[in-house]
Amino acid sequence: MTVDPDRELVERARAGERTAFDLLVARYQRRLLRLVLRLLRDPAEAEDVVQETFLKAYRALPRFRGEAAFYTWLYRIALNGARNAILRRRQRTAPQGVVPSQLVAPVPEIGTPESMLLSKQVMLAIDAALEALPLELCTAIVLREIEGLSYEEIAQIMECPLGTVRSRIFRAREAIARRLRPLLDLPVDKRW
Repeated sequence: MTVDPDRELVERARAGERTAFDLLVARYQRRLLRLVLRLLRDPAEAEDVVQETFLKAYRALPRFRGEAAFYTWLYRIALNGARNAILRRRQRTAPQGVVPSQLVAPVPEIGTPESMLLSKQVMLAIDAALEALPLELCTAIVLREIEGLSYEEIAQIMECPLGTVRSRIFRAREAIARRLRPLLDLPVDKRW
């Protein structure tokens, strides 16, 4: 088991030192917001989820056993909050599918207006592909590719076996590649 770099701050916060928990908030607030925003795509809702994450973590701190790293525990709380927000949103409104535009075959030269447009369309297509993914696949790929976490860390956060994480990331990459193929004019068997 690896040493948790936050252990001292967690222990001080458990002992009632408010500034220690404030330091933990400062350390992870941006990372959590970036993650939750990627999943929810609504800045106000993401901020609410992150704020609630820290509130829940603060209240549950006496029950934190330290079996996982503090940030792993915190990410798990944030992901559960994001999942709940998505479920509430789905109950309020019917899901709307976003389909990226299908255009341009050859990739234009870098720095041209055409390449800038294509780049923007690729980003929109990636966002649409992420949004279309089931939550488990989206979460796994965001934690890996955007947050840069290891497969082991993702398995801890998502509370699933390592093989499941690998499978989810593979399936997410395949789904994103399928959405990008027409845009980039990639052959069907081309893998990233």
